[in-house]
Amino acid sequence: MTRPRVFVTSKIPEEGLKILYENFDVEVSDHDGLIPKGILVEKVKGIDALLCLLADVIDKEVMEAAGPRLKVIANYAVGYNNIDVEEATKRGIMVTNTPGVLTETTADLTWALMMAVARRIVEGDKFVRAGKFRGWEPMLLLGTDLYGATLGIIGFGRIGQAVARRAIGFKMKVLYYSRSRVSEEIERELNATYVDLNTLLKESDFITLHLPLTKQTHHLIGEDQFKLMKKGAYLINTARGPIVDEKALVKALEEKWIRGAALDVFENEPQVEPELLELENVVLAPHIGSASHATRTKMSIMAAENIVKALKGEIPPNLVNTEILKNK
Repeated sequence: MTRPRVFVTSKIPEEGLKILYENFDVEVSDHDGLIPKGILVEKVKGIDALLCLLADVIDKEVMEAAGPRLKVIANYAVGYNNIDVEEATKRGIMVTNTPGVLTETTADLTWALMMAVARRIVEGDKFVRAGKFRGWEPMLLLGTDLYGATLGIIGFGRIGQAVARRAIGFKMKVLYYSRSRVSEEIERELNATYVDLNTLLKESDFITLHLPLTKQTHHLIGEDQFKLMKKGAYLINTARGPIVDEKALVKALEEKWIRGAALDVFENEPQVEPELLELENVVLAPHIGSASHATRTKMSIMAAENIVKALKGEIPPNLVNTEILKNK
């Protein structure tokens, strides 16, 4: 009996691949970097399952190329804006993601970026490596204190709340704006106050983004929003690049509407707005929010188990398009 075929668009931790190899015929892309669309379209022909990355655009063309055998698309990420979920649902294809496991890791990275940009760690590293350090100086690389500052969190789901929990130790005032308000119990636990977006932008010293990319959140932070922020404010983005208008961000940094920014994601990833590369008051990371050994391993296992369940005719534990069940 022929075993189901699975295509994986990039190498992932062995623990997840082992689960797939034990159950299916598996091909893992050996392409260096993001797999080109043309190669992807060829590789998916006749597969039963696709394990893809958040950078892989899985649209109607890809699904048509795969054909009627494709039963599940397992995204190796929490977000799934890279997949045409509506099209998948029409075709009876299950879409899954990997929620929960990367919450704490991404919150850690958010704080790493916040502290790096506020205390000018990257600038300091370059300064020392360039042989410019002559000893302690009173005015050398003065930064901004986090302790006691006001932290504005836009998007207050699991990751946003995890970021707020870490702020308690810094005795920060926490403001949050989200599509829906959390319970009073959670607000008390995290010492967080719900406010409208404009109030958050005006009052926060640090603003961090933790919301999905949708039509409503695309360019949520643009020129008008930067003009509302404090001149000493910092923007941190570990969510999705297109939530921020990068050209407006460059202008805000160059004209000192805000003091700095730290980004783990970019509007046209993997391309970065060229001007950002030249600015000293921005810290840039290569989308490493979930990049710890433990978290990426858990993600690989979760994505693989989603595929196993789906191809066994069961409901995957992390099914995104649950409406598909109505037609089964």
